[in-house]
Amino acid sequence: MNIGYAIKAARTSHGLSQVELSEQTGISQTSISQIESGAKNPSKRSIGIICKTLEIPEAILYILGMEDTDVPLSRKKMFDHLFPDIKDLAVQIIGTKKSKLINRGNQ
Repeated sequence: MNIGYAIKAARTSHGLSQVELSEQTGISQTSISQIESGAKNPSKRSIGIICKTLEIPEAILYILGMEDTDVPLSRKKMFDHLFPDIKDLAVQIIGTKKSKLINRGNQ
């Protein structure tokens, strides 16, 4: 799970810098930077604040942050089949350009 990637993608799709998101959420810019780089895991509370600020459902962050290594091998074939469409829907919900997120692949 790469929730930091998902937060960065949602933030940039809204045209916000880390500083601007920090000001709007009350979460320090340093913390946002650490979360986005994967150096720090966000708390449930921080995720909620970020989602409220960006006006997106928390589930969208979890979808965008999902990686193929998060899926058990027994479900991998189904994941590979369904996930591109699910991710596409999530991208449409946050309103960013598809190519920015879809081309990342399922690292």
